[in-house]
Amino acid sequence: MADFYQNGIITTLHNLNQRSLDDLESELRSFQKKRPMALVLPSLYSELEGDALPRIVQELSQVDYLDDIVIGLDRATENEYRNSLNFFKPLNQSFKLLWNDGPRLQKIDQKLKQKNLSPKELGKGRNVWFCFGYVLAADRAESVALHDCDIVTYDRSLVARLLYPVANPNFNYKFCKGFYARVADGKMNGRVTRLLVTPLVRALKKVYGQNDYLDYIDSFRYPLAGEFSFRTDVINDLRIPSDWGLEIGVLSELNRNYANNRICQADIADSYDHKHQDLSPEDTAQGLSKMSIDICKALFRKLATNGVVFNSETFRAIKATYFRIALDFVETYYNDAKMNGLTLDVHSEEAAIEMFAENVLIAGQDFLENPMETPFIPSWNRVISALPDIQDELIAAVDADMQEYS
Repeated sequence: MADFYQNGIITTLHNLNQRSLDDLESELRSFQKKRPMALVLPSLYSELEGDALPRIVQELSQVDYLDDIVIGLDRATENEYRNSLNFFKPLNQSFKLLWNDGPRLQKIDQKLKQKNLSPKELGKGRNVWFCFGYVLAADRAESVALHDCDIVTYDRSLVARLLYPVANPNFNYKFCKGFYARVADGKMNGRVTRLLVTPLVRALKKVYGQNDYLDYIDSFRYPLAGEFSFRTDVINDLRIPSDWGLEIGVLSELNRNYANNRICQADIADSYDHKHQDLSPEDTAQGLSKMSIDICKALFRKLATNGVVFNSETFRAIKATYFRIALDFVETYYNDAKMNGLTLDVHSEEAAIEMFAENVLIAGQDFLENPMETPFIPSWNRVISALPDIQDELIAAVDADMQEYS
């Protein structure tokens, strides 16, 4: 059972009473009349063949308060798209499957490229962005949730707890970030949050002093969680990164657009496990190495827009401060793990910190050398301004694909 303590400047909605799922879903059905709900699922085709997504579909087939499920499908051939349509048929809700590699959506992408509006990097950010565009175009949902498709511990209470804060008409929240304990198979996971983001934010506070943005990021229990929900109008002005900085980028955009009392975080799962990325210390373009660089740059860019000045000397100070704080955290996590009967490999923890410390410098140098880098995907407001018919074209393309290949 969680405690009720409120830390930081963001409201935390705990799981205090183990409320029954039936009771929660009953209330969500009543909210549905005023605030129709949708779910976005960004997926790779390979995830259809894994252990997690079949379970997710089975669980979601029992949910009756969702009006739409929008699935973005990446890296799929024509045959695989056909298979995907059959795979998702058990869903009882209306679902739309965006074949991102199909000729119709590729034609739309080319049109966007001509206006320099297309996402520049393949990956989850691009997939999510097109799904958000479809949700806006369909104009049926007022509350939307998003979660990953590799959650092996999934049950349908996750989406219920995630949607509740933005679906309840009596609540004022525009955005809700999910959080959970990253513990599975007797181990403490969540290395990038534990060993990079939290100590780096604390290091930046130590180097630069009190900072409202850093206090905001430090208030989130799990800032890198891929699960969040929002009111649909949030999408219009949202500029999200196309790289691994997606989650930090979304939080930064919400910080720019809304007061803190419109944002919350909710405890959405007792246990959570998903696909783990390799550390990849020898290759900064892969795995957690690339992820750590992208996340660092996302933080540095946001701070720079708030007037924080960086140079080579400050990045060396940030690295040294981060390294000391992160190493101190290892002892904290080790003691926490031991008290809970979990295992924690101190050697691998410190090896990860050594790599992250090097990547703090690499990210800083890259930031200084490429000050005009803009990895953000344009907002849908801008896209619609440049291409007024794009929403109708997106709806028509998705419908035509599903009719032709079903």
